[in-house]
Amino acid sequence: METQSVQPNSSTTSNTTQTSGTPEKRALTSDFETFLNMLTAQARNQDPLEPLDGAEYAAQLAQFSMVEQQVKTNDTLATLMTQMGNSDIAELSSWVGKDVRAIAPAHYSGDPITVTPEFAATADRAELVVRDSTGTIVERKAIGLSEKQVTWTGLDSSDNKRPTGLYSFSVESYKEDSLLQDQTAATYNSIVEAQIQNGQITLVLEGGQVILPSVVTGVRAGS
Repeated sequence: METQSVQPNSSTTSNTTQTSGTPEKRALTSDFETFLNMLTAQARNQDPLEPLDGAEYAAQLAQFSMVEQQVKTNDTLATLMTQMGNSDIAELSSWVGKDVRAIAPAHYSGDPITVTPEFAATADRAELVVRDSTGTIVERKAIGLSEKQVTWTGLDSSDNKRPTGLYSFSVESYKEDSLLQDQTAATYNSIVEAQIQNGQITLVLEGGQVILPSVVTGVRAGS
């Protein structure tokens, strides 16, 4: 059976133009409307002497129903994703002002920084290594293997405060004189903002560092 070509009427054109949403949604909605117009025109312009085959027409109606359901499903998924995103960011907004532990540089502004070290299992000694924002080592000191947390005061050898800025920490584990492991250490930073970037929730820390909630391993009251 030959299918006649149909141009959308003015009302269809108007509806298509006003369709909003993502490019994928607009394309699917446009295809849905075009299919509906073609099916309607086909039924209206059929030859009375050679009516449409019932089975074929039923198959076209079934296809129409599938397209309609796909449009509705996409709308429902988009709504659910929006609700989930809003729920997550509402929950994380309660973290603003608190300190979170994560593997990220720490912002030093004169207050001590809490560092969480990890040691190699067979180590017999360890050192905390502190680097500034340029990667230059500014301090190195021995720490005990039993320490769960280490406080870095930020003071230099003359007990003067180091410059404000970002500092990163790592722990070198040794067995006698052999380096077994150089492990980046987690630090506590204050959260100043929770935001959505490109559909993904992120946390902005005091020094401007941006991390994902998934890398946070601890939350405590703000210092």
